[in-house]
Amino acid sequence: MANSKILEQKQMIIDEIKDRVNSSKSVVLFDYHGVTDADIKDLRTKLREAGADFKVYKNTLMNRAFNDMEIDFSEQLTGPSALAFSEDQIAPIKVLSTFAKDHPSLVMKVGLVDGELADSAALNEYATLPSRDGLLTMLAGGMIGIVKDLSICLDLYSQQKEEN
Repeated sequence: MANSKILEQKQMIIDEIKDRVNSSKSVVLFDYHGVTDADIKDLRTKLREAGADFKVYKNTLMNRAFNDMEIDFSEQLTGPSALAFSEDQIAPIKVLSTFAKDHPSLVMKVGLVDGELADSAALNEYATLPSRDGLLTMLAGGMIGIVKDLSICLDLYSQQKEEN
């Protein structure tokens, strides 16, 4: 029979996984088999710059945590797997996707984005979206265009009124 201290430690890790998944807007399960230690450190740095983090857990503990949350990742939990967490929905996906272009051995398996299950195809689609700042810039540019057009119309209208 397993030692009660070991069981308590494992339960603490399972609870940690559940807490991190529940408190994150984006969770990505990825395979890092074949990525060197130096590249992992580089990936960790890039993820932290984007406001994300990743951690490697045992697959059995991740499977227990996901089962407790009624999420079925059992098929994807094979080989060396890690979890990336973030408060931003897209940031870790973009970082992992960009990193995977230079390191083809890194593969995004599955993820949760705002509580919705996303397979690898959906994750790759999310990776092509502009960042939040990019989307806000596009929105501001569109709004400035409307205000500019309005000011031109008002100016032309005032000039027309002055002529009459």
